[in-house]
Amino acid sequence: MVSSSIIKPTNLSFSSIGKQLKADLIGKDSYRGVTLTYSWLANQFGHFSLGFIPAIILRHLINCTEIVAAVTIWLTWFIFELWNFLGPLLLKRRSNCGKLFIPRKKKYKYTFQPPWGNIAFDTCTDLCFFLTGVVSAVLYLRVIDLRSTMLAIILLGLCFLVVIILSYCWFLIKMYIQGAQYPFQWRLSQWNFDISEDDKQTVNEFLKNKDLRKHLLVFGKIGSGKTSISVGIGTEMSIKHYTCIYATAIKIFSMFCERDKRETSSLWTWQNADVLIIDDINPDEEDFITPKAFLKYLDKNKANRRIIRDKKVIWVLGNKDKEKSYDEKWKNMLQEIGVSKENIVSILLPHPPKTMVEQKPQESFLDLQH
Repeated sequence: MVSSSIIKPTNLSFSSIGKQLKADLIGKDSYRGVTLTYSWLANQFGHFSLGFIPAIILRHLINCTEIVAAVTIWLTWFIFELWNFLGPLLLKRRSNCGKLFIPRKKKYKYTFQPPWGNIAFDTCTDLCFFLTGVVSAVLYLRVIDLRSTMLAIILLGLCFLVVIILSYCWFLIKMYIQGAQYPFQWRLSQWNFDISEDDKQTVNEFLKNKDLRKHLLVFGKIGSGKTSISVGIGTEMSIKHYTCIYATAIKIFSMFCERDKRETSSLWTWQNADVLIIDDINPDEEDFITPKAFLKYLDKNKANRRIIRDKKVIWVLGNKDKEKSYDEKWKNMLQEIGVSKENIVSILLPHPPKTMVEQKPQESFLDLQH
């Protein structure tokens, strides 16, 4: 555990990165399942291939020069990236097409603004892999001309250097996200349920606050977006290289009995993670997990109170009623284990109207690219 009260990003060792890369590239078996890191590598290899192969085909198809073919293919993908990835974000319209963004008539506003720098970085990464593909095609087609070959080799070397650096950055991000064990992929900018301005400000401050002992209580009935907003907050933290763990209340109860033993397949555990998300504490209107019952399970291990106290935690709670006493009971429980009152904040998500279409992660495929 970090003794300081300030939360800092956790650096993964090169050994951990190497093991993940080896597991993704060597001896990959179908029963292991597809990891985020493997999917990202496969996706970028596809971008390279979509630069390399079309450039060669275009060169022979219209009998143009290698440079013209390469530039034409890269500019085509450049325009495609701007429209298909930035289009949904800038226009903020729904689209049911999973392959190409086709805007629909109904507009809707962002509740939480997208991280534009991160999205631009992602788009530039894709374009760099496309560029590496078309440059490789030029080198393949111009092996006869020694001078042109040398220039292409130099340019290709620079391209590979850039994509290696970019790959290192994105491979790390995917490791942080998959290590958190989120139930689905979800960015905070995708969240479009109702929320008050005060609660919205509370969420933004919780994200920016670097205090290790900050606790956020999320109240709301079924369908109000409690789980998706907590996963969204956690994902933004993971992208910033904070170690997060997502677990339901039932699962965390079994974890409370465990000692601080790290499994070989896990990069971190709930004990040493920077951020902990506890979901489904009271998923419906029945208050079947009380603060007193939670403390009973927490005290299965004497160190658990200290661990929870000194951690950034998101508590996803149901809302039996709108009485303030329900909120106060959980705040009092946190203060009992040593969390200071100023480090406890809460939000109450209103129940969405019947006319509102419930959000589903699979409907926002395009946003998940970023």
